[in-house]
Amino acid sequence: MTLSTQSITDDAQEIFGDVRNLRHALHREPEVGLYLPSTQEKVLNWLEPLGYELSLGKDLSSVTAVLRGGAAKENAPTVLLRGDMDGLPVKEKTGVDYASQTGDTMHACGHDMHVAMLAGAATLLAERKEQLPGDVVLMFQPGEEGFDGAGHMIREGVLDAAGKRADVAYGIHVMSGIGTNGEIMSRPGAIMSASDGLYVTVRGKGGHGSAPFMAKDPVGAAAEMVTALQMMVTRNFDAFDPVVISVGVFNAGNARNVIPETAHFEATIRSFSPQAHDKLQCLVPLLLQGIAKAHGLEVEIDYRPEYPVTANHAENTNFARSAAIELFGDACYTEMAQPLTGSEDFSRVLQEVPGAFIFLSALAPGETDETAQYNHSPYAHFDDSVLSRGTALYTYLATRSLTELSAH
Repeated sequence: MTLSTQSITDDAQEIFGDVRNLRHALHREPEVGLYLPSTQEKVLNWLEPLGYELSLGKDLSSVTAVLRGGAAKENAPTVLLRGDMDGLPVKEKTGVDYASQTGDTMHACGHDMHVAMLAGAATLLAERKEQLPGDVVLMFQPGEEGFDGAGHMIREGVLDAAGKRADVAYGIHVMSGIGTNGEIMSRPGAIMSASDGLYVTVRGKGGHGSAPFMAKDPVGAAAEMVTALQMMVTRNFDAFDPVVISVGVFNAGNARNVIPETAHFEATIRSFSPQAHDKLQCLVPLLLQGIAKAHGLEVEIDYRPEYPVTANHAENTNFARSAAIELFGDACYTEMAQPLTGSEDFSRVLQEVPGAFIFLSALAPGETDETAQYNHSPYAHFDDSVLSRGTALYTYLATRSLTELSAH
């Protein structure tokens, strides 16, 4: 197969208007969670004329699209490209003319960009179908924002959708507040953290605020636990293998002169290695149980492992770097010095299939890292101009991967 990076970038630019229109339509009507019927319908309307084999999720509004390469031979390779589709329960405040019309949901993490770029790549790949020496699987995934959509799709067979396990997988994620417009960023190894949920209820004995000695106050013990968790991190974990614990919920009582019977808090726990992840699951409950026992209280601890570390395979990360530079020149790519502390369920794909996760800066022109709003902000703005770059990169990752894999 003869590859032309110029034709891919030119064709991506030619369909930019349609890709942008799809992105704006998705942005106006964001949906949250695993059930995204309107989003699914828009994706299907785009894909149906292109000749893909389409299948829908059973327990979620996913779309899996398989393109059979016309130049594929026996045991031909398969490449998987993923785009997540869900929004967030955030009230949009960007003021753009295509802002969310739902009132209380928003594409605050740029997933509308991912869907549009992958749909654009679907068009460019379909146009090159007869040249492809293998198959392409497009993974349009709901429920990335805390619903483990990738896990659902893997259980429903997305990795084997072409009839055999995918040989390689790539995902692209836009960023509204880091990098420079159009900059492509990645790194080998850990690129995003593991994420766990911690849910704690401390049970005591309620009483009058004037006589705490006649009650068993859960509030002070719960507050001590919150502080102790931070001390535990600094005294038990290597600073070069970081752990981040953030308490985002703390509830207790409803009157200032009443000692409540219970106090409750919830936290997110991030880590970057299997060793730290396993150690946390052991130490956190021991610490909280010890504090509760010291105060003569009971504690209920629900420690929920969520997403594993998103770990890029070195060979595929280097491949993505090379592909990006071939498309856009040496200046387009930056190797990240350190991973991000956010988490991703694409980590589940990379546990099963070699591949890489790649960031694409959609920082608006005129903005800087200091002035731009970060992903998940109600003011987060993602610049449309990078859509053609993402479309081309998805396309070239697939075409070049198939060429190199089939050669071996």
